Amino acid sequence: MASNTFVARRRASAQRGTGRRIVGQGRQRTLISPAQLARPRGRTVYWIVFALVTALFTLAFLGPLYWMVTGGLKTTQEVVQSPPTAFPTSVHTENYSRAWTVMDLSRLLFNTLYYAFGALAFQLLFDVAAAYSLSKLRPIFGKVILGMMLATLMIPATVLVVPQYLTVLDVPIVQRNLLNSPWVIWLPSVTNAFNIFLLKRFFDSIPRELLDAAAIDGASPLRTLRSVVLPISRPILGVVSIFAIVGVWKDFLWPMLTLPDPSKQTLNVGIYSLAGGVPENILIAALTIASVPTLIVFLLFQRNIMSGLTAGGLKG
Repeated sequence: MASNTFVARRRASAQRGTGRRIVGQGRQRTLISPAQLARPRGRTVYWIVFALVTALFTLAFLGPLYWMVTGGLKTTQEVVQSPPTAFPTSVHTENYSRAWTVMDLSRLLFNTLYYAFGALAFQLLFDVAAAYSLSKLRPIFGKVILGMMLATLMIPATVLVVPQYLTVLDVPIVQRNLLNSPWVIWLPSVTNAFNIFLLKRFFDSIPRELLDAAAIDGASPLRTLRSVVLPISRPILGVVSIFAIVGVWKDFLWPMLTLPDPSKQTLNVGIYSLAGGVPENILIAALTIASVPTLIVFLLFQRNIMSGLTAGGLKG
């Protein structure tokens, strides 16, 4: 009889604990409690702080963009005057057409696109293969190799500039000088440990049963990668593609050192090389044009970026 009473008490205690956990999971913890937010004073303070923080961050991020766009519409005297004007006194849209012609932006834009999509092709080819082998093929010392690759992320990029320059100046074994060639941009971009880590994390989240089913059907590891893994990896491949294009697009130091020929320079380096003999308003207009493609890419694919970054975070 006593044992039956003890079991009944344990069951009742477990049910009460389960109910408390369910109620606790339904509550959302916030900086301001619902009771404080329900009061008129608390609600007023909350919305004032929210508006101030939103306005501050909007000004900090969009302020330079606004100054750049409007600066390309001003005259040279208005651009350099102090204090600066918030709005152009007279709009000069012809500054953008002059910048396109004077600074030969069409050639610089073509060069940059050529380098960016070439780097994208090589990264997708080699980084996907490296991540797939580390995730699913599991080679000997795979964890050691991955750890060494991730350790390179701790090294500042500027520290590697001199060794990389000496390498492309006289490539070992083949003994070739890669300066003023697309290979000087493409080859260093392949060694991207961050992209390999992103791809590996996503591949780790792919159920092993899919690969086993493909192996039972007679598919080789390469066929499994091409027919099973890549079709369901579109979110992370989109993220890696955006990172590859933007990485080449915004790079300045490395192209300036390795592409001294004006006909081979990228957009950023070309604008910098011609900045000395160009009025300030024309230069700002050229910088605005150079920034437009990456902004468009972000606005179009921002949802893909977030979904791709969080796609491999959870398994299930």
